[in-house]
Amino acid sequence: MNKLASSSETIGHARRTSERVDVGNVAIGGGVPIVVQSMTNTDTADIEATVRQVADLATAGSELVRITVDRDEAARAVPHIRDRLIRQGVDVPLVGDFHYIGHKLLAAHPACAEALAKYRINPGNVGFRDKRASQFAQMIEIAIRHDKPVRIGVNWGSLDQELLQSLMDANAALETPQGADEVMREAIVQSALHAAQEAEEIGLGANQIILSAKVSAVQDLISVYRELGRRTNHALHLGLTEAGMGSKGIVASTAALAILLQEGIGDTIRISLTPSPGGDRTEEVRVGQEILQTMGLRSFMPLVVACPGCGRTTSTVFQELAQSIQIFIREAMPDWRERYEGVETMNVAVMGCIVNGPGESRHADIGISLPGTGEDPAAPVFVDGQKTVTLRGPGIADDFKKMVEDYVARRYGKQ
Repeated sequence: MNKLASSSETIGHARRTSERVDVGNVAIGGGVPIVVQSMTNTDTADIEATVRQVADLATAGSELVRITVDRDEAARAVPHIRDRLIRQGVDVPLVGDFHYIGHKLLAAHPACAEALAKYRINPGNVGFRDKRASQFAQMIEIAIRHDKPVRIGVNWGSLDQELLQSLMDANAALETPQGADEVMREAIVQSALHAAQEAEEIGLGANQIILSAKVSAVQDLISVYRELGRRTNHALHLGLTEAGMGSKGIVASTAALAILLQEGIGDTIRISLTPSPGGDRTEEVRVGQEILQTMGLRSFMPLVVACPGCGRTTSTVFQELAQSIQIFIREAMPDWRERYEGVETMNVAVMGCIVNGPGESRHADIGISLPGTGEDPAAPVFVDGQKTVTLRGPGIADDFKKMVEDYVARRYGKQ
């Protein structure tokens, strides 16, 4: 069962009913909390680098991690990666990402097929023309043999061109043809549904199929998943493909996923951010968690409420305090999560002046409010709505951290 759940329903809508799929020790769909996942960008044949990145992603909170399996060397590495992770105490399920020659790799490397918790198959490039059906069937048969679930992952960048052309031709013959974008969206939906139907006809259970249909435009993604949600009860993996770098990728992914999640659509998510050179791959995990937490769907770590600052705040003092508390909580969470059940639901306020500061701090479980610009730092602290102490002097940050630590132990410690 997923470990970090707080709520599995949207505020505005009931969750869409979907099949539950068990992927290793993680459940997806069936009403369980929405799962956050990620993907490595290492060469899978580099065992050491891949183990390190999988462990980093899992520590950050990725509940599934997908790895590329693109050639024999990568396939041979997979069981060694799995075994090393287990020895390190990292039990995150590994998902194999296959394109073009997945049928050959899975057949030639049964240890890889067994070590993976799930296979990702793209029906647009599993095979072409007369080879497509047989190669797709080979992969599904191997999944059945090893009792592995499959994500059928359609991507508009590698869409089945024969299906698209067929729908385009049929559309052109209509008295009132639809726009090309509408036909493309329908082709994406049909590709996913047809592949799922084929897999079931071969013998894969509906409770072992997850569907995804990824595009890079927000409105297209919303339209495609609304249609999938209406036409199937398979579990759905949400994600904006090629979302982009930095704030662009974060904003685009949030805009698309928030609408679908609010409508009860989606069982697992991935935020596909382009990292900066040498950047932190775990950022996409944190963004996914923050989307779910700010929407009230799950809790992953204490929520820190902080004002943006304005002309009434002593900028450096307030900004340094807010940053210090945020980092302190993030670094403490691995230990807190093991020792203090429910600590991820705690709310902390770090406010900059007397306008909204005291009120926000009273609403939080524990909060601190600075006086604003031009004042000596004197910060009242509110615990469970009551003012308990006023902190003064240069050690305010350290004093408040100690109070937060004591509060966590007192409220969330085992009785």
